[in-house]
Amino acid sequence: MGVKKLKAIIIDDEKHVREGIMLLANWDQYGITDIYEAKDGEEAKSMILKHHPEIIFTDMNMPKIDGIDLLKWIHTSGFTSKTIVVSGYDDFNYMRNAIAYGSFDYILKPIEPEILNETLERAVTEWHKQETKRKSSEQNNKAMNEARSVYWDHLFTGLLDKSFISNDTKVKIHQEFKVDLTLTQQYTISLFSVRCLLSSVYEGDRDLAFFTVLNICNEITQLNKSGVCFRNINKDDEVVVLLWKQDEIETMNKKIKSALQQISKSDIIIAIGKTSQQLDMTYHTALQTMLTFDLLSTDKKELIKYQETTAGPLFHLLDYMEDIMWTLQSGRIENLDKVLDGIFNMLKSDYCISYEQIMLWEDHFKILRKNWLKEYNVSKQTSFYKGSNYWENDGSFSYSKFMSEKRKEFHELIEILYTAKYQKEKSSIQEIESYLRKNYDKDITLQEIADKFYLSREYISRRFKQEYHETVTNYLTAIRIEKAKELLNNPHLKVYEISFKVGYQNEKYFSKVFKKIVGLTPNEYRSQVLDK
Repeated sequence: MGVKKLKAIIIDDEKHVREGIMLLANWDQYGITDIYEAKDGEEAKSMILKHHPEIIFTDMNMPKIDGIDLLKWIHTSGFTSKTIVVSGYDDFNYMRNAIAYGSFDYILKPIEPEILNETLERAVTEWHKQETKRKSSEQNNKAMNEARSVYWDHLFTGLLDKSFISNDTKVKIHQEFKVDLTLTQQYTISLFSVRCLLSSVYEGDRDLAFFTVLNICNEITQLNKSGVCFRNINKDDEVVVLLWKQDEIETMNKKIKSALQQISKSDIIIAIGKTSQQLDMTYHTALQTMLTFDLLSTDKKELIKYQETTAGPLFHLLDYMEDIMWTLQSGRIENLDKVLDGIFNMLKSDYCISYEQIMLWEDHFKILRKNWLKEYNVSKQTSFYKGSNYWENDGSFSYSKFMSEKRKEFHELIEILYTAKYQKEKSSIQEIESYLRKNYDKDITLQEIADKFYLSREYISRRFKQEYHETVTNYLTAIRIEKAKELLNNPHLKVYEISFKVGYQNEKYFSKVFKKIVGLTPNEYRSQVLDK
């Protein structure tokens, strides 16, 4: 990383003084690229707020807001700027106030270039030193906050499957959140997902999404110590809101929903569980509420409560395994799309599209894909398209996007399986061709080949001709005749001997086949070859 470029502002009611500092200072040498001017403290305030300059030159005696009041404001506002007072008054009161309010140095007018630049250099150097310390401190604080956040995420997640909070844990919670849970306590858990925020706001940065969302939510719940929000570490995108002030349940959740909608411009679904003394009870009722909510519902509720949702029948993709498998075996996308269109129409018309239904579909698809890949001996495929972009920009569920994403997953699968099937079939036909070359001298029948390679005679005939542009019989005959030609070059071999060697038991039949293909009898061919 390069050195940070700095900004400076010159504040003086006399224009010639501002111009003098502008001309005399070696700005480039000290990495100062932007220099602003203000004629009084009032104008300076707005410019400092807008530009956050690292170096501030200011006069003390100015109209409206003078230098002392400006120094007070800078000091109490928490700016990290280095302020250099430039004054025409060698006044103890001015100097005392400059020191009291954190001024870096005090220069008297008329300004000497050497003193100006020596002071500027020291101010810039000191600012860089302190900035390094500030960054180190910020990083340490960030690391500590992240570690603390992870600790509480783990602790509270561990409570979700437990009925009660132990006294030891209650003490820890009391020390951190200043709430007394030692008495009999009622709890209510509500849930929401950061899924739609990931793509629309945080560009897929899951950690940043959780960090920001939890900070916003905890500012709301801890303002009146009504609860705590945390990340469920066992889920990819679940935020849990644990509330222990029962009169604040609806108010807190509405505030959280409103705050999240402001940063995301999206509709966030918050599901509220049943109030209970048992944490696992209230969590699982909230989870059931979230999972069973109809994502295509046109009834836009601010909050979804436990009593308002009921689990309906679920669509099972595995029930249509045979229909889908037939289209995959055909290798034709249009066949697959026709089956999928029927499935999608049935799913939408006869079933509730909920998180639970989507998860079941995804689980069934993984099972189908795993089984079919195993059947086709596909083991090298390490990554697959994961269609999960089902959401509109406003956070609402899109069934058309769901169909598109699921279709893409099936299209990828049919391509993988068809390629594997083609390669497997091609390999089998190549093995048959190799078998023919090695066993051309034997009496080979198509049925024997089919039995040996566990394929049908019809399939072998069709695929062999596609691959080698000949029937199996003609291809075998061509191999035998080529071998016979080679043997006829040997004058010591009889024609009947060659006939036996290339798989023909009848010399006359061999001669007839040879002449049909070569145009000469075996003896005529031999004479022609040997005469050359």
